[in-house]
Amino acid sequence: MTAEIAALPSEVVHLIAAGEVIDSLAAAVRELAENALDAGATRITVSIYPEQWRIRVADNGTGMSLADLQQAAAPHSTSKIRDRHDLEQVASLGFRGEALHSLAQLATLEILSRPVGREGWQVSYDDQGHPVRTEPVALAPGTVVTVDRLFERWIARRQSLPSLAQQLRAVQTTIQQLALCHPHVTWQVQQHDSQRGLLRERDWFQIWSGKTARQILPQILRDVQLEDLQELTIVVPNQGQGNIYLLLGLPDRCHRHRPDWIRVALNGRLVQMPELEQTILASFRRTLPRDRFPVVMVHLQVPPDQIDWNRHPAKSEVYLRHLDHWREQVASAIAQALRLSPMPLSDAFYSQRVGTLLKTAEAEGGYSFDASLASGVQDVQNSCDPAALPSVRALAQVHNTYILAEHPAGVWLVEQHIAHERVLYEQLCDRWQIVPLAPALILNQLTSPQVEQLQRLGLEVEPFGEAVWMVRSAPALLAERTDCSDALLELSLGGDLQAAQVATACRSAIRNGTPLTLPEMQTLLNQWQRTRNPRTCPHGRPICLTLEETALSRFFRRHWVIGKSHGI
Repeated sequence: MTAEIAALPSEVVHLIAAGEVIDSLAAAVRELAENALDAGATRITVSIYPEQWRIRVADNGTGMSLADLQQAAAPHSTSKIRDRHDLEQVASLGFRGEALHSLAQLATLEILSRPVGREGWQVSYDDQGHPVRTEPVALAPGTVVTVDRLFERWIARRQSLPSLAQQLRAVQTTIQQLALCHPHVTWQVQQHDSQRGLLRERDWFQIWSGKTARQILPQILRDVQLEDLQELTIVVPNQGQGNIYLLLGLPDRCHRHRPDWIRVALNGRLVQMPELEQTILASFRRTLPRDRFPVVMVHLQVPPDQIDWNRHPAKSEVYLRHLDHWREQVASAIAQALRLSPMPLSDAFYSQRVGTLLKTAEAEGGYSFDASLASGVQDVQNSCDPAALPSVRALAQVHNTYILAEHPAGVWLVEQHIAHERVLYEQLCDRWQIVPLAPALILNQLTSPQVEQLQRLGLEVEPFGEAVWMVRSAPALLAERTDCSDALLELSLGGDLQAAQVATACRSAIRNGTPLTLPEMQTLLNQWQRTRNPRTCPHGRPICLTLEETALSRFFRRHWVIGKSHGI
């Protein structure tokens, strides 16, 4: 028998609505922290009492007057928007006026606040967001919000949530994400545990403010150093006054086992945008080792009228106009950031590696040195424009494997095989040329899948007897090689066109152990510098070890004053 349709009780309706906005401890922290950021806070303290389901968020923002406090937890009350037209111009993190009202329904809510130059007030609210106690209070300018016994009125929600340990990890992630989007803010997070019936307070973690997210990320990912990161800000034309802030880990130094650090932010909030995330992953193809993923944050500053935030209660999913245009701009920004630019490294990095390089370059290493090429270093500024790259002069070949080069800022050591491999790979990507073979090559014992693979790559393959095949064309780089047959067999074993291009470039590149003249070394350096992704080979191996002159000065203690006669 079908049940009759009946209206839900208002209490149930309110709980459902509140549970859509506040669905966990992390959601409560997010909403309160976003309110603090909207209030202009530069210091936010978050205290978590997990066993009591209590949260306290204190900030040094603008504070609220008594009139605003009395209205703050009422349903759909906000200072951020006034009418439906404002929905198209949302410039704040919060705007719906739902968070405090939802918290009042799901917990015990109390707010203390004081604007600059005015008195402070403490207000407690009932489960409908109405003030039930108001009294003056002494506190510094800012706001303190306390949420106690969260979900006590909805025990089923508590019981369905993950363990408290998992929820605390989600709280930490939420704060870290906000810190990346608002690097000017200092965060202090405390955790309170019960021990023998007493609450024990301990500092959980802190995030110190910085100029940009580049100073924040190493505080979150402890194995990432400041010099591992490259940042770039570009203005985006044609779509209003937007811009892109890009922070990425250099692929020769910084990557992850999982795609868990690809972040997309929009006007101060991290969002889920699978299309942009796929664009980011594609931009790093053939720059990282196999099964490794980039560390990237892309923060778009977009005119408010191009965003519709009303897609998800947590505002984590949005509608963005001109998405394809933004994807193109992000791909272009990543390509620009991956080109050669100044690559400073830490003192620790140099102390471990400078001695090794100098020992390698000693006379018994067997290389030729042309002193005339070591003079006349020009004062050339580094640039992301390949046409304006600084002059890099080949000085010597170390162990017939490494090219020692002089850079305006120091010394570079370039591995010749993988540098040439990068050059050839990008040439093949731009022009995959298949040329006729004369005479044709005979390959034996090819399976049907191998034949189909060669044909997919554009090669002309014909049967020439039982289990014998005639190959009449080949990639141009392989056609003149004496081991062309072996190379074609390798290509027949599978992979897409890009994999074939990588294999072709690797087989065709200069082998380590091959002597090079200074002009040959210089030509290779010039070609390598102008590749799109000069930091790594197509397999993800680092190509260049850089030693800045400032680091050499530190290593040789040139700042020590020993005596006038030493001329230092």
